[in-house]
Formats: sequence, C-alpha cells, structure tokens
Amino acid sequence: MEKLAAFCLGLVLCVWLPSVPDWHLLLALIIASWPLWWRRRLPLLLLSLLAGMAYAGWHIEQRLAARLPAALEGVAMSVPGTVRGLATTGEYGVRFRFAPDAGPPALPPLLELNDYARRDWPPGSRWQLLLRLRQPHGAANVAGFDASRWYWSEGVLATGSVGKRRQALPAASGFWPWLDATRQRVVTRLSAAIGPGRDAALVAALAVGAQQGIERREWQALAATGLTHAVSVSGLHITLLAGLVLWLLRRLLQRWPQCQPQRLALLAAMLAALAYALLAGFSVPTQRTVWMLATSTLALWGWRSLSPWQIWLAALAVVLLLDPFAALAAGFWLSFGLVGALLAGEVGRRRRPGYLPAMLAAQWRVTLASLLPLAWLFGQWPLLSPLANVLGIPLVSLLLTPLALLAAALPWGGLAQLAGWVAAGFWGWVDWLAAGPQWWFPALPWPLLPAALLGTLCLLLPLTRSLQLAGVLLLLPLLLYRVPRPLPGELQVEVIDVGQGLAVLLQTAHHDLLFDTGAGDAGRTLLPVLRALGATRPALMLSHHDADHDGAAEGVVAALPLAALWRGQPGSVPQQAATPCRAGQSWAWDGVRFDVLWPRPETAGDDNSHSCVLRVATRRQAILLSGDAPQAVEEMLVARYGAALRSQVLVLGHHGSRSATADAWLDTVQPQHAIISAGYRNRYRHPHPLVLARLAARPIQLWRTDWHGGLQLRLGADNAVAPRRAVRYWEPPLSSAAAGR
Repeated sequence: MEKLAAFCLGLVLCVWLPSVPDWHLLLALIIASWPLWWRRRLPLLLLSLLAGMAYAGWHIEQRLAARLPAALEGVAMSVPGTVRGLATTGEYGVRFRFAPDAGPPALPPLLELNDYARRDWPPGSRWQLLLRLRQPHGAANVAGFDASRWYWSEGVLATGSVGKRRQALPAASGFWPWLDATRQRVVTRLSAAIGPGRDAALVAALAVGAQQGIERREWQALAATGLTHAVSVSGLHITLLAGLVLWLLRRLLQRWPQCQPQRLALLAAMLAALAYALLAGFSVPTQRTVWMLATSTLALWGWRSLSPWQIWLAALAVVLLLDPFAALAAGFWLSFGLVGALLAGEVGRRRRPGYLPAMLAAQWRVTLASLLPLAWLFGQWPLLSPLANVLGIPLVSLLLTPLALLAAALPWGGLAQLAGWVAAGFWGWVDWLAAGPQWWFPALPWPLLPAALLGTLCLLLPLTRSLQLAGVLLLLPLLLYRVPRPLPGELQVEVIDVGQGLAVLLQTAHHDLLFDTGAGDAGRTLLPVLRALGATRPALMLSHHDADHDGAAEGVVAALPLAALWRGQPGSVPQQAATPCRAGQSWAWDGVRFDVLWPRPETAGDDNSHSCVLRVATRRQAILLSGDAPQAVEEMLVARYGAALRSQVLVLGHHGSRSATADAWLDTVQPQHAIISAGYRNRYRHPHPLVLARLAARPIQLWRTDWHGGLQLRLGADNAVAPRRAVRYWEPPLSSAAAGR
C-alpha cells in the first residue's frame, strides 16, 4: 500500500516538474541500489518514488519525440486521416480532433483542427485535408487557463487550420470510429426531439458526454454556482447506473442460486459502468470510477476484503499507469480529491449517522476539499455552492441522468422531451443562483498552497480539536491574502498575453487603469488576470475601435464596475457613457503622472489614426503606449513633443507592423525595452522583419508576448521585465517560434 502510494507520488511529481529528469539515470540508480536496500522499509519507499519518476520520465520522452517537428510548422501539407470525437462549433469556426494516417510526413497521432468555413465533420469520417499546423500554444499569464498544458494532457501535440479543399475517403472501420458515430447519432436524435438549445445540450452531455453544445455563457453560470461537475458524466452517475444494474439483476436472479447471481450481477454492473464511461468519452473522472468499480468487483469476486482507501489508491495507480499526464488535468485533482475527502470523513467512524447528518457532513467535506483546488486552478470559489449542490446533485443524478440514458437508449420522443423539461428546471435553478456572491482569489504565492493543503487535511480527518484549530489557522492565509500594491510613486505594469491584440494593466498604489482589452471573450483570459492582480474596479481606456483592442470591452463592462471610461473614437462599448480621449488630458495617481498625447480634436483619417497615445511616468521612468497609431501620427508627436517623449519602456504600435515604429520614433523615444503584443504565428505575420531590424540596430531589449507570454514591469525603483511564460517541457521551444519569423 505504502509503496504503491510512493510510486504514484513520484509519477505525479515528475509530470509537474518544469524539465524532464533522465529516466535512464533514475533506472540505473534503482538497479544499483536494490541489493543494498531491498530489506529496509524506508529505502523501498524511496525506490518506489524513483520508479514512479522514471516511469513518468520515459512517457514524457516518448511524447516529446512525437510532437510536431519545428520544420513542419506553418507548412501546407495534404494529410489523410479520421475525424475523432464530436466537433464543436466555436466563435471562430468548427473545432474537431483528427487522427492522421500512419506514414510521411511524421505527424503527431492526434491533432486539433479549426475549420473557419464551418463545414460538417461527421465523427468517424475520413478525409484528405490540406492543413497548416503548429505546435500547441496558449496564453501565458499570471492567472487563467493554461491551454498548452491542457493540450499536452489531452495528447494533442499539434493544432492547425483546414484549407478550402477537402476530399472524402472511404469510411473508417474499427471500434472508436463506430463509437464516435454512435454518440453523434444519439446527440442528433435528442436534439431533434427536445429542440435546439441548452436543454438538449445538457441531456446530451449527461447521456453521451457531448458537452460541445453547452455554450460558454452556461459554463460561466455553472462555474458561478459550483455545479460544473454536475453536467459531466462523473463517478456518481456511473456508480448509480452500476448500482441500479446490480440491484435489478440480483432481484431477477435470486430465484436461481445455482447460477451464482452475486457474481453475474457484479459482472453485469461492471460492464454497464464501462459501457457508460466509453459512451461518455472515457474522461479522467469516468476512468477513476471504472477502475474503482473494477477493483471492488475483483475483490468481491474473490471474496477478499479491500478497504475503501485501497480501492481508491488502486484506481489512482491504474489511471496514472495508463496515462501519467492525467495528473496535469484539473478534473484529476477534483475527481480523486473529492472522493478522498469523502473517504477521509469515514476514518475511525464506528456508527453510521442518519441520512440528513450524513448528507450535510459529506457536503461540508466536499466543499472544504474543493476550496484549495478551485483557488489554485481557477481562482474562484462560489459561496453558494453548498446550496446549489443540495438540490442540483439529486436532481441531476437521481432524475435527469436516468431519463437522459433512457432517452438515449429507447426511441421514444416522449422520454427525451421529459428529460428536456427536467433540464429546463435545472437551468432555472442555475440561473437563479449564478448571480450570487463569488470569492475571487488573487494570484497566490506558492508557500500558501502546502500550508492550505495541510490545514485542509487537519479539518477533514477526525483529529483532536487543537489540530483542527491549527487547520483553520493554516487555511486563513489562503482566504485573507491580497496581492501587494505598488508603493506611492511606483507603477506596476502588466502586459497581458491576449494573443493577437493588446491589453495593458497599469497599477499605482490605489488605482488601476486598463489600456485596451484585446479581442474575444473577456472571461477567458482578461478577467482572470484582472482579478488575480486585484484590479476589481479599474478605469478603462480604449485606444480605438478595432476588435483586437476593444473586442472584449463589453465583457469587462458587464463583469466589473469601472472607475472611469475613455475611448479614442465612437463604437467601443456604445451603450456606455465614455469620455473622448483627447491630447492634453492629464492627471496624477499616487505620485504617478498620466498624460494623453493623442488624438487631437481635429484628427482625421482611419481608425488607427484616432488611437489614444498614453505616456505614464514615475519620477525616473516612463512607459509609452500608442495603440495602433501609424507613422504619420508618430511624426506629428515627434514634432510636437520631441525629447519629452523619452520613455524607458515602449509598447510598439500596431503589434510590430511596418506601418508604425519608424526610425525617428525610436530615436526620439530612446526606449531600453520594446514590447510587442502579438499572437503566436498570427496571420498578419506581425512583427514585421523591418521593425525587428530597426530594433536590432539599437541597444533595445525586445520582449514579445507570443514568445514570453504576459510581462510584468515595476517602474519606480527599476524597470526590470519579468516574463510570465514559465519554462515547461510541454511548452513549444522558443527556437521553434523563432524559426518561422
């Protein structure tokens, strides 16, 4: 038991390390040490730990060898393969998984593609496609979704776009294409019976794990109530199905004891659980449940008694052995963590409490156990989560899920419609509670995490009152921590990685100003960063009306109260009263001066010519932001202000396009640091080689969000730049990004 736990711990530790350990060296150390240590308990635990690390290191090496070669990034190639899973219609097209056929060129076994033409991609269908691929890449900020890590955990080692030409190939054969096609048929039938919308999407998600139909607005409401887990095919749903099959077969077969009804019922329940898990996509939570049920079935089949903790550990080991990178997924920690919390409450219990006390105690343990992973992974903890789960879990698990499964299995439209009505009631409950209060966590320093974990364990386990009080004290820093603000006279700058766009947060001791928002959904990238840095009531300045500068503005306005709003031209968040951005506007916050240098009232020209140009200065240093202002505007600013433009930090105009950043502009501003906010391998090919050459000809340090992720600067004492993209083995190497420039 202890050695298996040590093996799992070593595997998880290795997977989370920033660099890959040499598994050959670890294996050699284990073999060399075995004759000396095999009789001693503690060294055996250490050997098990090293064995787990060696096993994970071998898997990492294999996956690194399978990633997309840098030489193939951005190269148009014709690739035959099979559509895997169910396609998702998103904001910018249709996304789907694609398994290339074996053969040259050597491609990863699984790709994620985007079709901007929004064509139909039936599961299991085969195509010859014209693709442009790149290594998976995501935004890297102080907080928010880590797409690179998620792609790696999913086994997606390349992403790309589909060209206009495609050729249908003979249909694929085999189990997985058949299963994917079956899932799609169920989704189509349920949608036809219930009607399009979120009710049908929820029923399909519970029946076959097809979460693609649930829109982002619904996901945000679920996250705000702590009910995200309820719409996934989770362990509770699979266990209930297995329990129902077990009960029915035992009742039916009890009249024929010669056929061993107990064993037959156990086998049938196990097969039913496996079938449901496969139909739902076999995610980490479903895998955990299947392996726990399989371990329990084998124990009961052999009439052996295993403790719940042994079953839990066996399931953990099987999941990690089959897929070590499951430990990188949030579902892994929530799934195994919450089940472990429920088991911890039963340690040392001699008498079972009544139903209501047991339910309340279980809810308390689950809520407490979810606090740390939700704070660490998502920066959010719904305060109404216990109330939402009290009704939401029974409604979904005991009523909606059985109805969804029956509607999927039986061709009766009335069952699907009934399930749709129950789903509508569930969504009403979610909508009502989604407006409730949330506990937003700032960016947490790492020492708080082990302390909070220890405090959680002290409260979950049946320990003495003094130790439980110590657990409360260990948890308090997690709940009370606030991000330190800059000192008076200092300016903290966060250039947020929003892909192809611009968003810069400027913070003084008591004020926040967000300059532009980037494009897309603010809740995906921008809002997590603002909340992590404590900018809960910022002022907002929108340089001009381009989607990559003000596209997420409405989301910011809807989510946060604004202290003030400026805009360079009409069109940005038109429903809000905003002050026009005009040259000559100036104010001071906490000893830091803000000066608007452009546009002038008589400014004419295209959208870019109306960009707000802002200079923010402490006593000794300054940063200059120009939006998309072109060279003509730069020339007028140089003529008007001259040496007063000098700034240690320059955010390059128009993402490094050749339409901005002229030689005279660089010579006048004389920056020490130049920052380019651009998307990884963006279609505009920003930054332009001419601009890069101008920077290289001068003593200027270049920083790029597509390479370095978000950037943190503190002006006042120094102007050092700290990149947010950490060095991780799953991140594309910097040389790969540079190769395509």
